[in-house]
Amino acid sequence: MEIKILGTGCPRCKGLYETTERAIAELGLDATLAKEQDILKIIEYKTLGLPALVVDEKVVSAGVGLSLGEVKKLLSNKIG
Repeated sequence: MEIKILGTGCPRCKGLYETTERAIAELGLDATLAKEQDILKIIEYKTLGLPALVVDEKVVSAGVGLSLGEVKKLLSNKIG
C-alpha cells in the first residue's frame, strides 16, 4: 500500500502525516508513507483542499484534519 500526504508543510499537513504514521504502525500495515509538497504534483490530484490523504493514488480525504480513529478507518477500508 502506498500512502501520501499532500500538503505544503503547514501544521495541519504535518499533523496528518504524524497521525497517518501512527495509524500505519498501530494497524501493522505493510505500507510506504510519503509527503508530497510539490504544488505542481499536488495539482495533478485535482483536490481543492489540503491536507489530503492519498491511498494507492486515490484521494480518500481532502481539506480536513483527521483524528487517529478516522485515519485508521479509512486505511482499514482500503485493505478490507
